[in-house]
Amino acid sequence: MTLGVLASGRLGYAVLRQLAPDYTLNFVMTDVKSVDIQRFCDEEGIDCFVGNPRKGKCVNFIKDKVIDVLVSVNYLFIIDLDLIELPQKVAFNIHGSMLPRYRGRTPHVWAIINNEKVTGITAHIIDENCDTGAILEQVQVSIDDEDTGASILDRFETLYPTLINQVLSKIEHNEITRTPQQEHLATYFGKRTPEDGQINWNWQRERIRNWVRAQAAPYPGAFSWHDGEKIILDEVALDDYGFNWQMPNGLILTKNPLRVKTPNGALRLTRTRLMNSDALSEGVILK
Repeated sequence: MTLGVLASGRLGYAVLRQLAPDYTLNFVMTDVKSVDIQRFCDEEGIDCFVGNPRKGKCVNFIKDKVIDVLVSVNYLFIIDLDLIELPQKVAFNIHGSMLPRYRGRTPHVWAIINNEKVTGITAHIIDENCDTGAILEQVQVSIDDEDTGASILDRFETLYPTLINQVLSKIEHNEITRTPQQEHLATYFGKRTPEDGQINWNWQRERIRNWVRAQAAPYPGAFSWHDGEKIILDEVALDDYGFNWQMPNGLILTKNPLRVKTPNGALRLTRTRLMNSDALSEGVILK
């Protein structure tokens, strides 16, 4: 079978490298920032479209392209009909959740923030809406207490190619089953930006911990402010250190180790970055 691949970012690059030896890739489409994908296509002699394909921008690129299947992996753009209708067999996407739950962007990060114990990956038909097409295959992925957004993504790098190969095999043998999503079970979470990572110290400490680990390095990170300086946290731990309930939330209780008060207990800041530790001392309030 001949494939067209829509891919972005680290995950898209990892999957593309694994698909290339086993399939004929007639083209790849990616975004401006995915330089590894662009370089790979250049090295392998694969036609590559870079940029937003919407509103007819890719018409000239695809007009002579003939493919059996269109595969989308971590692609940044919603896909228009000109691409959806291009393959002779199927256009499908791999999404990092157990659809119909967690439609939208960075679903595994949202799942950790929301204290989920399970996430997953779903192969689904691409339609004109966001993550709403019929389900082809699903794989459940557990979220352990120490998992971060990055560690889940590491697992996805192994699981995505396996799932894609399963789906492609079923397409080749005309064995795919399309299961419509149950709309009444659907949830949707939006795009996150680095600016969205600020910690609210009035949250319960369990939520703050999930907030931190979901966005830990190499993600931009959860953060707080003191005296105009941004303090990025990559790991925090629940701590038994005592406090008076009338103390303000975000108060640094001790410096060595750094402990911070929340409404229902102390948090110990065990891994931080971009921080002038000398500026942080007992009695300072983080914002």
